[in-house]
Amino acid sequence: MYDSEWQEAARAVRAEVIGGGGTQEGSDGGAPTGYRDYVTATAWGVWARGGPLSTRDRSLLVLAMTAATARMNAFRIHLAAASRAGVTDAEVDELLYQLTAYCGAPAGIDALAVIREVREARDAA
Repeated sequence: MYDSEWQEAARAVRAEVIGGGGTQEGSDGGAPTGYRDYVTATAWGVWARGGPLSTRDRSLLVLAMTAATARMNAFRIHLAAASRAGVTDAEVDELLYQLTAYCGAPAGIDALAVIREVREARDAA
């Protein structure tokens, strides 16, 4: 579906931003053959393609989109990696205000719970 060069570029960005094994460690959990490669190529290929957005900008956008759509597992993964992408705690705090204003208090409150959890784990390490 995607050539190996595209796939490798997507994997490299995923490893740079998320670190380690990326967002999908371990087995494919019964996913169809090629699904993991598809997710990597689409989700991380858009980061690898370049363009006017920085890694920091892309990270902030993913944080906003995952929180706004209640994808808290993805939000948690990207929040834990946000500092590697150049996102500061102050910027995440500001994102929380924007999220709450435009998506409502339930979205903001859910995101705040994850922010607290991720920061507590980070600070304890």
